[in-house]
Amino acid sequence: MFSDIGPLEVVTLVVLAIVIFGPDKLPKLIQDVMGFIRKVRSFADNAKQDIRTELGPDFKDFDFEDLNPKTFVRKQVLGGGDGDPLGFKEIRDGLDIKSVLNDEPAPNRAVTELTKSAPPVTLEPLKAGERPPFDPDAT
Repeated sequence: MFSDIGPLEVVTLVVLAIVIFGPDKLPKLIQDVMGFIRKVRSFADNAKQDIRTELGPDFKDFDFEDLNPKTFVRKQVLGGGDGDPLGFKEIRDGLDIKSVLNDEPAPNRAVTELTKSAPPVTLEPLKAGERPPFDPDAT
């Protein structure tokens, strides 16, 4: 939350608070702010608990972080979810991040899977100036 505030900014804020509120009122102000933060957290926790109880026993493990689209995508695409409800396992298995980062061509896993059950087929690289095969149904 405050990761972008450096030590110089913190010192400036403390000095500014001492100048504005004075050293005698500052402890009381800090206590009041901390009490307010505790009440807000308590209110949020009670609201979450109320929502979980209203949703019923099917949602007792409901995590509110799952409502964030980034978290949902991360759980479903990159793993962490139960099973493969959206069918992304094949895509996830086909990703080879290391080869992309090293500028190496990724191995063609679909061809590898097909050749396990079929007789061996050698795929030759394209020659200079040769056009790659075109599938009009794929576009």
